[in-house]
Amino acid sequence: MRIKWLGHACFLITSKGGLRVITDPYAVGGGIHYSLITESADVVLVSHDHDDHNNVSAVQGKPELVKGNGDKFVKGIRFRGIATSHDASQGSQRGPNTAFCFTIDDLKLCHLGDLGHVLSPLQVTEIGAVDVLFVPVGGFFTIEATVANQVCGQLKPKIAIPMHFKTPKCAYPIASVDGFLKGRKDVRKVAGSEVEFEREKLPTATEIVVLQPAC
Repeated sequence: MRIKWLGHACFLITSKGGLRVITDPYAVGGGIHYSLITESADVVLVSHDHDDHNNVSAVQGKPELVKGNGDKFVKGIRFRGIATSHDASQGSQRGPNTAFCFTIDDLKLCHLGDLGHVLSPLQVTEIGAVDVLFVPVGGFFTIEATVANQVCGQLKPKIAIPMHFKTPKCAYPIASVDGFLKGRKDVRKVAGSEVEFEREKLPTATEIVVLQPAC
C-alpha cells in the first residue's frame, strides 16, 4: 500500500491492486495554499462539511463518496464511520466529525478527520486495532500536540502520520508538527510526500512517520 500526502488532511491511498482512496480533499483559499488537487480516485472520504475537507468536485474520475457514520461497503471495502466531534464540547462549537476505519492490503487504517477531543472508551472500542493512524496535531481547530499524543496512546497504532498542522502553504493559526514530535524518539521523517507499508514490515511499537506535502 502506498500513501501520498497531498496536504492538510488530504491523502491518496493506493492499494497494490490500484484502488485509489482520497481523504478529505481541500479547497484552495482561505488559508490553504497547497496546489489544486489533480489526482483521480475510486473513493473519496469526507469527515465533515468544511471547505478544507469536502472539496469532492476537485477529485478526478468518478469517485464514490463516503461520508457520515455507520458501515458503508464501496468497491469491496467496508468503510466504518465513527461519530466524533470537531471540538471538545460535543460539537457545539464546530459541529460533528467522522473518523473512518477501513482495511486495504490487510492494513487497517483510521483517518481521524478534524477530531477535537480525547476519544471516549466507546470510541476506542469502536475503532479497535489500528495499523496506520492519520492524526491531526495542529490544535486550534483540532486536537493539539499533547492530546494527539494521548490519542495515539489510546489507539496504539503501528504507524502514526501527523496531519492538519502548519506548513509554509497552510496559513491557518495552527501549530507546526514540532510540538507533536517533541521528546519522541520513534520518528521517521520522509524526504518526500510518499511512503509504502507492508504488514510484515510494520514496527512492533508506534512509529511516527512525517511526510512532506506533495504540492
